[in-house]
Amino acid sequence: MRGAMHAKWAACAVAVALAATACGGGGDGGSGDSGAVLSASWGDPQNPLEPSNTNEVQGGKVLDMIFRGLKRYDPETGEAKDMLAEKIETSDSQTFDVTVKDGWTFSNGEKVTAQSFVDAWNYGAGLKNNQRNSYFFAYIEGYDQVHPEEGEQTADTMSGLKVTGDRTFTVKLTQKFSTFPDTLGYNAFAPLPRAFFDDHDAWVKKPVGNGPYLVDAYTRGSQMSLRKWDDYPGDDKAQNGGVDLKVYTDNNTAYTDLLAGNLDLVDDVPAAQLKNVKNDLGDRYLNTPAGIIQTLAFPFYDANWNRPGSEKVRKGLSMAIDRGQITDTIFQQTRTPATDWTSPVLGEDGGFQAGLCGEACEYKPDEAKKLIEEGGGLPGGKVTITFNADTGSHREWVNAVCNSINNALDNERACTANPVGTFADFRNEITDRKMTGPFRAGWQMDYPLIQNFLQPLYYTDASSNDGKWSNQEFDDLVDQANQETDTAKAIDLFQQAEGVVRDNMAAIPLWYQNGSAGWSERLSDVKLNPFSVPVYDQIKVS
Repeated sequence: MRGAMHAKWAACAVAVALAATACGGGGDGGSGDSGAVLSASWGDPQNPLEPSNTNEVQGGKVLDMIFRGLKRYDPETGEAKDMLAEKIETSDSQTFDVTVKDGWTFSNGEKVTAQSFVDAWNYGAGLKNNQRNSYFFAYIEGYDQVHPEEGEQTADTMSGLKVTGDRTFTVKLTQKFSTFPDTLGYNAFAPLPRAFFDDHDAWVKKPVGNGPYLVDAYTRGSQMSLRKWDDYPGDDKAQNGGVDLKVYTDNNTAYTDLLAGNLDLVDDVPAAQLKNVKNDLGDRYLNTPAGIIQTLAFPFYDANWNRPGSEKVRKGLSMAIDRGQITDTIFQQTRTPATDWTSPVLGEDGGFQAGLCGEACEYKPDEAKKLIEEGGGLPGGKVTITFNADTGSHREWVNAVCNSINNALDNERACTANPVGTFADFRNEITDRKMTGPFRAGWQMDYPLIQNFLQPLYYTDASSNDGKWSNQEFDDLVDQANQETDTAKAIDLFQQAEGVVRDNMAAIPLWYQNGSAGWSERLSDVKLNPFSVPVYDQIKVS
């Protein structure tokens, strides 16, 4: 799930976009019952809830509730604001002096100190700990010793992290990275208590954090129960007694339970219900822009998709997809055809480039057929799109994409769908490099920077580069952009890097996604943040 535009600029774009197009409300704003518990739809996370090992949406929802880091992204604007950071100072954009606020503890009573952050980051970076988000620490000096590209790690701690006092530490990077502080609201940078290291197995079974909620119980495949932490020291205290996250393998079932009064909150309204949702829920439905883009990724580790000319095949497939018809027919104004690889919530000043994809994202069946033939044809004569079938209405749109491709190529067997039962199983197949054709690769931003839509997905060996695409020109441009302290120049470099993604069709952009939610009459003050995640702690229950 994951800089070089500053978050404050992105925040303005996010705020404007949200204010301009939000389609729902948050209830009557009543006081509610601060002890009442709400229920919400959810899906099992892929991995245990270690902050540096969670890079997908379902696990991220929980981490947002049980952890607070140095920064937090404003739930309305997306702006990176100080949370546990009293101050982060630098004179050269390479060495940062961090001061942690006093008075913060973990829910087990342990004090949150500078060491809590340094220990957590070193653990997250360590090769032997096999953390999915280790890549986020790559800019810290000494990362290559704790996480070498080959062989075993030769150090357990990064030389660029130094504790200088109970509440102070320094971070030295290998290069200038002007927006490094703005990335620190991402969950990979959360602090960890000593209990995490002293009895790791026990911690994984019942995570201990420093956020407004405690993990009360978790039964995989059924439910995670979170309860309000009464002694939480932050200003954003939970306005309810807790949240029961109920596991659903079909969001249509979740929606039915909502209408029947068996569930309070659904944050993924199924496509099949979008035509009915306003009649069903009235003002208890929210449809608002979010930093999410849906794409089709490719397994570049498979020679069939990484041969000379295969970029023409990928571009041809893109031109065989009638995005306009699919979004109009299936998604009922909750999706917009994508014309670049980022999100409109960034705004033009933040790097969004409407139309960057050009004709490659336009429906041109004759040209599509010609390009695929020029590129050597579909590998094996057909293409299979793999997706998880449990959430997100993916079955409907994948079938529609395949129908569009089949029609464009005049071959009813050119494209087939390959559903995987659960999100966790789907992610495991991707992680194990079992993909043989294009696969669903939606991206929800970790922070509102153009860098986050590009580097984690397309940089060589990046944490979420699931297709293992690699391009030196792209990598070099991203490195230059991260070092640039002039905002306009940095964004221009990132846009040049995005042009490389376009020219190679490293992934097929499909559509930008709105966040949607529906809720019961028991709830008020329901909002989605710019990441499309419910702001659980501010929901009131009557």
